[in-house]
Amino acid sequence: MKKLSVFCVALILSSILFVAFTFVRAGGIVGRVSPQDAVTSVSLVTGSDTVKVQINQGAFSFTNLKEGVYTILVKANPPYKDSIIENVAVKDSTTTDLGEIKLLQ
Repeated sequence: MKKLSVFCVALILSSILFVAFTFVRAGGIVGRVSPQDAVTSVSLVTGSDTVKVQINQGAFSFTNLKEGVYTILVKANPPYKDSIIENVAVKDSTTTDLGEIKLLQ
């Protein structure tokens, strides 16, 4: 009986530790586009999924992202050219800052 209770306690503790280390912590990507009036949209691409975000005075932010590598697409108004930023890495619980993205004419 004593062995059974020790086994149950050990099983419960190991289950709790296993679950504690499996929680996924979300990360993010932030950046700014200049000139502000040249950008029409900013999208994040991963595999076959695409997500667009609102642009506020040239600034954008993607949140709740899983750890991985992403591509950022910046669509611009003419005469500016679109911009693609590949291999943007996001790690657990961190926000990747792309800084200022300058659109070229």
